[in-house]
Amino acid sequence: MNEKTKSIPLANGATADPAACAGCPMHNAGNLLKLGVDMSDWDYVIALAGNPNTGKSTVFNALTGLHQHTGNWPGKTVTRAEGGFSYGNKQYKLVDLPGTYSLLSTSVDEEVARNFVLFGQPDVTIIVVDATRLERNLNLALQLLEITDRAVICLNLIDEAERHGLDVDDRRLARDLGVPVVPTSARSGDGMDDLLKAVHGVATGEIVCKPYRIKNTSGSIQRAIAELTAQLTNAFPNLPNARWVALRLLDGDQEIIEAVKSGGIGELQVEE
Repeated sequence: MNEKTKSIPLANGATADPAACAGCPMHNAGNLLKLGVDMSDWDYVIALAGNPNTGKSTVFNALTGLHQHTGNWPGKTVTRAEGGFSYGNKQYKLVDLPGTYSLLSTSVDEEVARNFVLFGQPDVTIIVVDATRLERNLNLALQLLEITDRAVICLNLIDEAERHGLDVDDRRLARDLGVPVVPTSARSGDGMDDLLKAVHGVATGEIVCKPYRIKNTSGSIQRAIAELTAQLTNAFPNLPNARWVALRLLDGDQEIIEAVKSGGIGELQVEE
């Protein structure tokens, strides 16, 4: 891929820091190994997430070419595709997560996608959205941005949107979501160089995201979130995102409730 690409619109409050440490991956290698992903020969791991029928597989193929293979997630019948690419003298492993509409874990696919982002802590999560159905796709995007601070929105099928007379303001969307947004047409390869540039920037710390987080003006809700978050952090010190778990508890997520009661919420934590 050619690195000489146009500038990427930065997110609201995001900063570009050329002096950021380029050798500090954020992924949890121990948890990734438990999830069946070996990072021995790779610098960064990238998760590829999105709703079904957004062109996610086309994005995966465009980024990895022939450098890919398939298998199953450990203990699951769900197929996992992995691939790789090089950019900026770094080696990237790309993991294609099951296409889902949410992370509420009402299906095995949703559970797999949620656990990978929550416990594997990928260096970047590429969230593929369909530019012609943006409102519907943003539901999953907002859920992912509650879990991870390191994401890039791949605004795919932008050519279809233009064909239907839809004008998507990617720069405003980037400001509103707090992460880079890159218009692409994966079928033709348009925008893929820009996508790689944005992913590389987030992975290396040159782009620092400040993702939008759902806010509630109710003081009682905020106090409950803070109290639950503190209790979860105390009980499970290595839990990657206690705030998200607290939100799921308040929302009555039965699987999360049972996982906390049994201690299973910490199963993928790396042992001290």
